[in-house]
Amino acid sequence: MGQKVNPIGFRLAVRRNWESRWYARKGEFGHLVEEDYRIRHLLHSKLRFAAVPRVFIERAGNRVRVKIFTARPGIVIGRKGQELEKIKEELNKLVGKDVLLDIQEVKKPELVAALVAENVALQLERRIAFRRAIKKAIQTSMSLGAEGVRVQVSGRLGGADIARTEWQRDGRVPLHTLRENVDYGAAEARTTAGTIGVKCWLCLPADEKPLVY
Repeated sequence: MGQKVNPIGFRLAVRRNWESRWYARKGEFGHLVEEDYRIRHLLHSKLRFAAVPRVFIERAGNRVRVKIFTARPGIVIGRKGQELEKIKEELNKLVGKDVLLDIQEVKKPELVAALVAENVALQLERRIAFRRAIKKAIQTSMSLGAEGVRVQVSGRLGGADIARTEWQRDGRVPLHTLRENVDYGAAEARTTAGTIGVKCWLCLPADEKPLVY
């Protein structure tokens, strides 16, 4: 039986760094991990259409610094920064501490696995044929310099009665080599037939830096 490992967690401390960076005293760790989860859950639900692949959290004293990586900063910031202020107020209320928000634009969304998966999921929700959506996503990423792309979809594809898994790959995606710059992302498409899971593996050039490093 094949053993499946998340490529990002697999490469921690070799090619990747942690997405939460802080030090916890005895008895605090569990509470802070839960707080990080609640912050990410709130941001991903509020900014579902803002193309947010990563949320980086850093703590110093009684302050929490949250860096939001987004391909559409205009949606996050809003007119005259109104949306950003609303998000900041909600986070302050949720955490009960002073939250500093930082927005960072993703220059090449086609080379971020989470955004590629999200893009395919949104196309499936719009009833575009899954093979066409996968093929287009792979071609776009490869044309922008990716060394290899693999996209997998699972569920009731095309409204079929029985769920199945289909995938396509182009180029090289070596999952066992730790030094390879492999990015991974997953998304869900909520269709009328049910939920379809989308996974994406991207092998990037060695000099292409990941979002959090």
